[in-house]
Amino acid sequence: MDPTQRQQARLLPWSGSGGKPCYLTGDGNGPVPRLADEVEATQLGMGAELLGHARAMLNDRRVSNGELRYLGERLTEALCDVLRIAQRRGAARGPAQEAQGDRPGRRGGG
Repeated sequence: MDPTQRQQARLLPWSGSGGKPCYLTGDGNGPVPRLADEVEATQLGMGAELLGHARAMLNDRRVSNGELRYLGERLTEALCDVLRIAQRRGAARGPAQEAQGDRPGRRGGG
């Protein structure tokens, strides 16, 4: 990598002590970026699976309040994971690409 190029810090899909975000700098090659990609894929897959489970539970009138509370906690965790991934991917796109994606009529684009 050319030392004159500015390194972009990558937000990792896990937190450090006290829930602080973890970042990685470098060229994007190596074991840590590959692990981060695998963790993100796992988190997204688990979120999709949890969403399907949630739909089934919400349609079942026999589900207890405790089960729904547990579901809500897991959904909150999954949403946090997905938002962190979206934040990282949005930062990786850069401001010019983000502006192109924020056209009126698109969800979240105003």
